[in-house]
Amino acid sequence: MSKTATIIRREFLSRVKKRSFLVMTIIGPVLMAAIIIVPVVVAQISDSDYQIAVVDDSDLFYESFEDKDNLKFTPLGTNIEHAVQMMHDGRFDAVLHIPEIAFQAPSSLRLFSEKSVNINARIHVENVLKHEFESLKLGAAGIDEEILRSIETPIRIQAIRIKDDGELITDYPEISMGLGFVSGFLIYIFIFLFGSQVLRGVLEEKTSRIVEIIISSVKPFQLMMGKVIGIGLVGLSQFLIWIILTVAIVGTFQLAAPDMFRFTPDEQVYITGAQALNAEEIEARREYVQQYDTVAGQLIEGLSAINFPVMIISFIFFFLGGYLLYAALFAAIGSAVDNEADTQQFMLPVTVPMLISIIMAQMVITNPSGPVAFWMSMIPFTSPVIMMVRIPFGVPYSEIFLSAALLIAGFIATTFLASRIYRTGILMYGKKSSYRELWKWIRHS
Repeated sequence: MSKTATIIRREFLSRVKKRSFLVMTIIGPVLMAAIIIVPVVVAQISDSDYQIAVVDDSDLFYESFEDKDNLKFTPLGTNIEHAVQMMHDGRFDAVLHIPEIAFQAPSSLRLFSEKSVNINARIHVENVLKHEFESLKLGAAGIDEEILRSIETPIRIQAIRIKDDGELITDYPEISMGLGFVSGFLIYIFIFLFGSQVLRGVLEEKTSRIVEIIISSVKPFQLMMGKVIGIGLVGLSQFLIWIILTVAIVGTFQLAAPDMFRFTPDEQVYITGAQALNAEEIEARREYVQQYDTVAGQLIEGLSAINFPVMIISFIFFFLGGYLLYAALFAAIGSAVDNEADTQQFMLPVTVPMLISIIMAQMVITNPSGPVAFWMSMIPFTSPVIMMVRIPFGVPYSEIFLSAALLIAGFIATTFLASRIYRTGILMYGKKSSYRELWKWIRHS
């Protein structure tokens, strides 16, 4: 084991001392933190007024448009040509034209703009006009609008997850979907990133004939495992540093700008005591707190509902398990060929399971408890990605342990097969390997 440890130390130190490792270690958490911080900052910066001129030839809708948030409406008693010219002069960002026939032909409505129309402005204008057109039609049909409006009931159901210990927590399935897919995608990227480093490392040592000198001192299996584990520790170290720095950056920004992360959980809206039965009080309180809620605050609140100790431990385990499984196969491929071009014929069967898992991840996030999700999270070749997609939704510990046990068994089996290919292929030169040749190496005792 001392020889294997020496190889692990050499592979680890030779990579962490590289400038590329230091650069990515710093850039990685900055980019991850930016995913949360940048949209918040951009939303604040881009919150400038959007000026819209309204030209209503029918004179029916001028009073319908009121300023809202950063949308400002200016009624103009002029023709559309003059209004458009005023927009060209920089007085307005857009011009809404409502022709006389708009009520009979809603498709005649136009929103002119020199640049791409603000999507929020367009949606708001469409909603206002939809409401006004419906009111006019109700009046024409002799239907009391107030009665009809009184039966409209917006529904917003609060999702509650019951944990194994009976604790009730607010569930945010959208955030679980995003976190699950990102976690699975990171596993996918890390396995291929560091697995390819193993392949190239083995191939470089073989083509330079350095491996002949190394093999004289250590066994092929020790060399393969030392390289696989050493590079895996590099990836693990980088990942742990990313977690610490990302949490530190987001936490610091949250303390510095708490208003950008303001959010009141749903459970705090419901008041204890006699007021809990007061429907008006509940609705009024909900409307009040929602005025100050932010998307970033909801994101942080949703993330806090995730069981992060289980998430982080599972990520580390399934990353290492998946990496060790695939890295052993990558090492075997590197030992079986003489140049990188020849690796393509052997890479397809190895990479297909991972490609399938990342494609199926989009289906799994919509039904994380279904049979497809369950079985793919048990198969060792797909479980590193699929299980990480499922965990944010809440997976029974028994399923996590079963998946982990099968992944360990899969790693042992693939390592055994890979080591038999590696011990023969690492010293083979000048001969193109085939699948039949690899099978002979595996059977050779």
